[in-house]
Amino acid sequence: MTSAPPAPLDRRALRQRLLADRLALSSEAVGLLSEAVCGHLLAGFPELAGKVVGFCWPVQNEPDLRPVLTLWQARGGRAALPVVTVPNAPLAFREWTPETPLAPDRYGIPTPTAGNWLVPEVLLLPVNGVDRLGYRLGYGGGFFDRTLASLDPRPLAIGVGYEIAWVADIGPEPHDEPLDALITEAGITRFRP
Repeated sequence: MTSAPPAPLDRRALRQRLLADRLALSSEAVGLLSEAVCGHLLAGFPELAGKVVGFCWPVQNEPDLRPVLTLWQARGGRAALPVVTVPNAPLAFREWTPETPLAPDRYGIPTPTAGNWLVPEVLLLPVNGVDRLGYRLGYGGGFFDRTLASLDPRPLAIGVGYEIAWVADIGPEPHDEPLDALITEAGITRFRP
């Protein structure tokens, strides 16, 4: 008698649990954890200071990377925020500075309303969950997977999150794009050279 294949992971339930864990963090804890993540990002990836770096506006207790981006901008780098221009399509990126006008997008996330369109060389991607192979569990829209798959050359994909995001397996699907590295308050994990 053959055994049945394992049931697929309930990614929605896993996402909800991981998000609830992150939302339970106090604002003080998020500030300290973000500071540690930023410190590892600066120390571990000094070459990013001169690149076009796409990042996400911090929502729902995600790490706040804006201090690093403004520092890199002072050194000649450029920062860009994602913009949904067409549903179910890759993201576009608009240049961001602390003076950039922002308005909530359809998800309520602050998004640039004007500015140059840029192609990121690096993407700093928030994670709800991440497994030991570098597969990221986001919010379920597939925007970043489509974006990574569409850009040539593919940007360096660095996940940013907290140690509470680690899971054994997110149950990656064929369209899921793995991260190159993950930064948490504990340090840097590299998945690919």
